[in-house]
Amino acid sequence: MLNIINGLRFDNIKGDVYGGLTAAVVALPLALAFGVASGAGPLAGLYGAIFVGLFAALFGGTPAQVSGPTGPMTVVMAAVITQYAHFPALAFTVVMMGGAIQIIFGLARLGRYIRLVPYPVVSGFMSGIGCIIIILEIAPLLGLQSPGGGVLSALNDLPYMVTHLNADALMIGVIALATVIFLPARINRFLPAPLVALILGSVLTLTVLESAPIIGSIPTGLPHPAMPVFEWPLLTDMLKSAMVLALLGSIDSLLTSLVADNITRSRHDSNRELIGQGIGNMVAGLFSGLPGAGATMRTVINVRTGGQTPISGALHALTLLMIVLGLGRYAAHIPHAVLAGILIKVGADIIDWDYLKRIRHAPRKGVVVMLVVLVLTVFVDLIMAVGVGVVLASLLFVKQYADLQEAELRAARNRRSNMTLSSDESALLDSLGDAVLLFRLRGPLSFGAAKDMVDHMLSDISCQVLILDLSEAQYIDSSAAFAIEEVVERAQALERDVMLVGMSSRIAKTLNRLGVLRLLGRDRRFYKRMSALKMAATIVAGQSNTLSSQQT
Repeated sequence: MLNIINGLRFDNIKGDVYGGLTAAVVALPLALAFGVASGAGPLAGLYGAIFVGLFAALFGGTPAQVSGPTGPMTVVMAAVITQYAHFPALAFTVVMMGGAIQIIFGLARLGRYIRLVPYPVVSGFMSGIGCIIIILEIAPLLGLQSPGGGVLSALNDLPYMVTHLNADALMIGVIALATVIFLPARINRFLPAPLVALILGSVLTLTVLESAPIIGSIPTGLPHPAMPVFEWPLLTDMLKSAMVLALLGSIDSLLTSLVADNITRSRHDSNRELIGQGIGNMVAGLFSGLPGAGATMRTVINVRTGGQTPISGALHALTLLMIVLGLGRYAAHIPHAVLAGILIKVGADIIDWDYLKRIRHAPRKGVVVMLVVLVLTVFVDLIMAVGVGVVLASLLFVKQYADLQEAELRAARNRRSNMTLSSDESALLDSLGDAVLLFRLRGPLSFGAAKDMVDHMLSDISCQVLILDLSEAQYIDSSAAFAIEEVVERAQALERDVMLVGMSSRIAKTLNRLGVLRLLGRDRRFYKRMSALKMAATIVAGQSNTLSSQQT
């Protein structure tokens, strides 16, 4: 059992029980709110919190993590539910598919790569998600039904909503929002602000502000499993949506795992965490629950109140299950405006204010990527936002790295001041003058600087012997290898002698596989720079003697 459940131990039972119960109290209003916001209903939010929370705790790789529906996952799920409104079972099949993809990520050991998504992309995406949540919750905050059609429709209907608002609902929503923002920390430690807002709003609806719309009756009891269903013409779209859920859930969970590591001074297992999250999402989809991920706020609360092992995460889920089985009727009186107020605070917390505060001093390229992703996330499409952001960030990185390599190439022509040469090497190179050009290539050589490599090596090549020094090169890709081939071919066409020095076995293997080394005989490849310089001196002397004989 200890091997199956990562980090399971029984020496912290008291802390795990208190942490799990506290996390459940915090999760209850959020699960209800996320369920309503997604369009699947409050019970779907609770089922998601139960199943993702339970199975991610049992099979995940972050012992103290608490999982369940999150703001970003809810936004994506809302779009999925809208897309398959004609057949809701398809939406939950997408959730199961997303969980299966996460399991594949974990088995393929892709956990460390998912965390390589550039920070400006994550920042822009999360800030965009926060903006979407706030915009979509304006209608329920005003006591109105959320308009279909997403963000643009909500903004378009804003004038109508303002002129037809429900005053009781608005008052309750504002009170709930003020509660989650301004509740004193000493009270928040014992009674989480979302729960206080939930109770206060429900009491006001029952006693004073009775016209505010409420959730209404919620079914109780265990859910019935619904097997996955497919419409083959929609399979491609379903796979796209599932991939977004899988990627977003994986990134969200692993970022929360890093937060948990920082607090607990431990180290999580990324790949195992992805498998646990995938199992949780597959089971959640099977029982018509919302997809989930590692929840930062609930995880921090769990750890701060004593939770350290998977027992706390599992107990949080089982506590919510007991609420579903017996207390569902009490949730019927919760006003939609209260949930809207809670979610607006959640949306505001998701926005990356820390990055936005530094935007004037942050690197301009990163700011551009962040803003592009944010705008695309809010107004266009979540998939496109992440895809465009990653591609744009990658292209900017390649350009920046190519500029650095180009600077290195420019410096490489100044052969004495930018190389560490022995006294014998310097003396011999000085004696050869312009007859020999020693060209240093260093660092990883990639496609970004391949063209510049050729241009710099062949610009004003008036030497008799060209020596390419690869002793400080760490890596070479296909583009750079072909660039070296072009240099060799063009230099040889100009009747220049070319030598290679200091190739590592890795670089030699790449050049040999691509057929570059066939252009040079073994007598033109050297391990040591001094050996190449001596050969170059012999060649230069031989050509000088030949020229003298011809003149005589």
